[in-house]
Amino acid sequence: MPNVSLIERESATGPVKEQLDQIAGAFGTVPAMFRAVANSPAALTSMWSAFGAYGGGTLGAALGEQIAVAVADRNSCNYCLAAHTALGKKAGLTRETLAAAQVGESDDPRTAALLGFALKLVDARGQVSAADVDAVRAQGWNDEQIVETIGQVALNLFTNYVNIALDVPVDFPSVALRRAS
Repeated sequence: MPNVSLIERESATGPVKEQLDQIAGAFGTVPAMFRAVANSPAALTSMWSAFGAYGGGTLGAALGEQIAVAVADRNSCNYCLAAHTALGKKAGLTRETLAAAQVGESDDPRTAALLGFALKLVDARGQVSAADVDAVRAQGWNDEQIVETIGQVALNLFTNYVNIALDVPVDFPSVALRRAS
């Protein structure tokens, strides 16, 4: 049982209704996480806007989903792990690629470096060094992509915390946590 009410699209009004309609258009339904966040119109606007912004970012959908599953696994967020695994598959990633991403791994050294950086951000609560940033840059990532990675990590921390703290019911196919550290 979630710790907040899940707002029904049919009973929502104003900007919340408009956004829940957009979300339903994108997903075919309104996932429970959005229904929980809809308790705060400001939080829903922030989250939905951020998803849209990063969806058109330089990292692309597939890498964004790899970052999301890595952060979700590290934070033991079953909801986000399930949701982003499903979205990752829609973005063309294999089950094996997504499982590797859960622990910050990839067959591609460049991707592995960025996933490792994302997990370091989580583990160190943002307290990374100039050398950490330079190591990612040495793998060919530019400043725009590094900043976008930090933004994606922050967004995923928010959604992880919402789903964990509010005990939002998982409405995507379940995925096992791997929890490497």
